[in-house]
Amino acid sequence: MTRTETLLCELIALPSVNPAFLPPGHPAAGEQRVADFLAATAARAGLDVEFQKVLPGRSNVIARLSPAGKVRRTILLAPHLDTVVAADDGQFVPRRRHGRLFGRGACDTKGSIAAMLQALVQIAGSKQRPRATEIVFAGLVDEENAQAGSRALTGRGLNADLAVVGEPTRLQVVTAHKGSLWLQLETRGKSAHGARPELGCNAVHAMARVVDALETDYAAQLRRRRHALLGHATVSVGTIQGGTQPNIVPAACAITIDRRTLPGETEGGVRREIAGFLRRRNLKASMASTKLAPCLPMETNPGLALVQQFLGCAGRRRPAGVDFFCDGAVLAEAGIPSVVFGPGDIARAHTADEWISLRSLERARDILVNYLNFLA
Repeated sequence: MTRTETLLCELIALPSVNPAFLPPGHPAAGEQRVADFLAATAARAGLDVEFQKVLPGRSNVIARLSPAGKVRRTILLAPHLDTVVAADDGQFVPRRRHGRLFGRGACDTKGSIAAMLQALVQIAGSKQRPRATEIVFAGLVDEENAQAGSRALTGRGLNADLAVVGEPTRLQVVTAHKGSLWLQLETRGKSAHGARPELGCNAVHAMARVVDALETDYAAQLRRRRHALLGHATVSVGTIQGGTQPNIVPAACAITIDRRTLPGETEGGVRREIAGFLRRRNLKASMASTKLAPCLPMETNPGLALVQQFLGCAGRRRPAGVDFFCDGAVLAEAGIPSVVFGPGDIARAHTADEWISLRSLERARDILVNYLNFLA
C-alpha cells in the first residue's frame, strides 16, 4: 500500500460530515478530527502549520512550505475537509476492491486531500527545497454547505498566484464551473372549504402552472444560450409545499428552484429574467433567494502561464468545464486565479458506494509533484 493510499484510508476512517446535515452533537459531525490529523501529519514532515478558526469548533488547517530564497510566487492547494452524510457507519470503514477504494469522502474530496498533502510532504522531504515558490496547503471547512472556510481564507488576506482547488474532475484541469442560485417562489390564493372550492382561489393550482412553465418553456429558453466549456444554464424545481389538509383550498404554495448559472450571469439578472418570463405569461409569484451567500460561476483565463504549465504537467491540451459549484469561485472572486483538479469522478460523489480509482489517486499526486517541482 502506498503512502498516499494509506493516508486516504486514514482520512476516510475519520468522519467529517458537515454539521449542517446532522443533529447537534452527532458523533460524525465536524471537520476538526481531520484537521488535527492533517496538522500532525504536516508537522512531522517539517511544514509550518496553523489553524484558522472559522466557526465554533471548526477550523481551516494551513500547512506551508517556504522556499529557500525570496518568494516569487505562491501556489495554493485547496481541498475541502467536510463530506455529506453517510448512508451508514460502514462508509467510514475504507474498503479496497478491484483497484478501487470505497468510503465516504473517497473522491469528494479526501482523495484530493491525500494527493495534495502527500505531494507537498514528498517535496518537503526532498534534498532541495523550492527556490522561489511558496506552497500553501489549505484544508477548508464547510464547502458542502456555505463555503465558510474559503470565504474566511480570502477574507483574512491570503493571496496566491494560482489556486488548485481539489475536487473530483477525473484529472481534468477545470477552468470554468457553473454557479448555483437557489430561489423560492410563492403563489398566494384564498382559502375556502373543500366542499365549496369555487369560493376560494387554489394557490397549488397556480403554482402548477408556474412549475410547468419553468420546466418547459423557460428551460428551453436557457438551452439556446451556450458557453464553450459549460454548455447551457439549467433550471430544476427541487421542492414544493402547499396546503394544510385535503378539505381546505390552499391559500399558499411555495417551490424552490435550482438555477445553475453561467459566467456573466448575476443573481439580480436571473431574478429579473424569471420575473419577466412569468409576467409575460400572466403568472404571478413572489421571489426570494434561499442562499446565505452568493455561489457564483467561475471562469479562469486558460491562457495564463501558470494554468498553461499545469495543463502541460497534467498531459492536457485543453481545459475543461464542470456543472457543479465549488470553492474555486470563492477564491477566484477574491482575486486568486483558480483551477479545479483532482482524482475521482463527481458521478461517484455523494453516493452510497462512493469510490475512487487508486490509479487516479497516485496519478494526481505525481502530476502535482511534477508541477510544483517545475515551478520551483
